[in-house]
Amino acid sequence: MKNIDMDLVAELTEIEGARLNEHTRGSKEMYKEASIHLAGGVASSYQLRDPWPIYLSRGEGPKVWDVDGNEMWDFHNGFGSMLQGHANPIIGKAVSDRYVLGTHFAAPTEDAVVVGNELAARWGLPKWRYTNSGSESTMDAIRIARAYTGRDTVMKIFGSYHGHHDTVMVSIGVEYDKIGDRENLASLAYGGGIPQATVDMTIPVPFNDAGAMERRIERLTAEGRKPACVIMEPAMMNLGVVLPEPGYLEAVRAITKKHGIVLIFDEVKTGLCIAPGGATDLYGVQPDLVTLAKALGGGFPTGAIGGTEEVMSVVEDGTVYQVGTYNGNPLVMAAARANLQDVLTPEAYQHINHLNDRIVNGCQAVIDKYDLPGYAVGVGAKGCVTFSPVKVTDYESFKANQSAELATLAWLFNMNRGIFMTPGREEEWTLSVTHTDEAIDAYVDCFEELAEAITRK
Repeated sequence: MKNIDMDLVAELTEIEGARLNEHTRGSKEMYKEASIHLAGGVASSYQLRDPWPIYLSRGEGPKVWDVDGNEMWDFHNGFGSMLQGHANPIIGKAVSDRYVLGTHFAAPTEDAVVVGNELAARWGLPKWRYTNSGSESTMDAIRIARAYTGRDTVMKIFGSYHGHHDTVMVSIGVEYDKIGDRENLASLAYGGGIPQATVDMTIPVPFNDAGAMERRIERLTAEGRKPACVIMEPAMMNLGVVLPEPGYLEAVRAITKKHGIVLIFDEVKTGLCIAPGGATDLYGVQPDLVTLAKALGGGFPTGAIGGTEEVMSVVEDGTVYQVGTYNGNPLVMAAARANLQDVLTPEAYQHINHLNDRIVNGCQAVIDKYDLPGYAVGVGAKGCVTFSPVKVTDYESFKANQSAELATLAWLFNMNRGIFMTPGREEEWTLSVTHTDEAIDAYVDCFEELAEAITRK
């Protein structure tokens, strides 16, 4: 495996950064205006970028345009929300037809019933409720689990993000030397404003290590703090893409059943993006609760919680007040119904799987050709190149081996060559049903250009 000259990487990063700044002057001006009243000039801290964010103006199918008029293939896709492609005409018609009939009642509608039926069929979970975001979905799922078990402690995977509510804003983005002992990983607040008492009730464990999870459960039980639930991303850990090792999910399911702990699969980012019924469908392991959002709404803000009869009984009997004025909003439900019934069809998933096979194989061929320290991995519409000389299996191995410098340079290369990617350092690509072989070729060609640049003598 070739040793990369990091001084060269730093030089290229400076060149590519200056190039991106030069052709996003319109974003620079909009940032000045936005910063007057928008905190940091953005609507969410995940939209930040130094020295200014890239402001978009429109999207159509697999492409987006920024305020400078730069046309780009969209491999960001709203953190995985736009699996349907931008301005999908099927969803557009459904929303237009619904609009003239009224947009909000805070009362149930037929589309909400149909969407629930569709989700139950796909996930094999009989009871559903709606929310307005992924954060609301995981927040409510944890509350349901606590009410069902009568316990307070929450167990999560170290390094996984499950939304921006206090309980799960714990042990994310931690420096390598603060991770702690593998058998006793540290509970650390992710940013300010999170009560220490809440942090202390959330216990992290490593991904892909069922033994460590059970041993921590046993110690907590001995302390009188048995977890109410384990919440985890089952299909992949979003450190780029870290897949579950064979047998891991089955072991977690067995452990949580053995100890009477509610298992929550957080499929907000994966869900419909990886299979018609998400990880439950793909891996054949069923949780007690599942949380959805992002791709469900076809570009509209929505979320959902699915569960077993037993666990969801605390919602049906009124023990848990699962509420929200906009839950099941008619416009959103019309979009979700069209999305599930007419867009995300078996043929659509065949197309997505074909594209992801091509992009993963194409990127891996480049890695092999240039002997790069990394590997390509994908599942469904998700995938990435992980710049690590060894396989990443959890947060600890990610922080120890992944090259943030190469990831940063790769993002700049993409943005300067018509490939729109997420502005983070660890994010994966997300495909849409409107992506084409041409889009995949553009991505792989850009990656090869990067490989040539960083391996030149």
